[in-house]
Amino acid sequence: QVQLVESGGGLVQAGGSLRLSCTASGRTFSNYALAWFRQAPGKERRAVAAINRSGIGTAYGDSVEGRFTISRTNAENTVYLEMNSLKPEDTAVYYCAAKAGAGWGIYVEYDYWGQGTQVTVSS
Repeated sequence: QVQLVESGGGLVQAGGSLRLSCTASGRTFSNYALAWFRQAPGKERRAVAAINRSGIGTAYGDSVEGRFTISRTNAENTVYLEMNSLKPEDTAVYYCAAKAGAGWGIYVEYDYWGQGTQVTVSS
């Protein structure tokens, strides 16, 4: 099992940037594919970015492609989400997730979840 803790959320003006971090403890970090999800009030939780175990492969949702960047540092057990050109519609609770076993991406199920961090973008 792996435990995930997110940080870096906050309030930012439209057009600004934030970097989220998620640090893992427990089993070997490099064994897990990782993703960032978000959930806005009244909406489903959806994946916005995913990264494979080596960090070479990444995938993004259409709404964040070109603005968000996911990366990981296996030596530090950390995954990041760099968010640029933020929009009010990016406001949500952002969750880090980890997947054991085969497969990765924004359309697969994840096994472990962090507690979430709030991102609020003002217009």
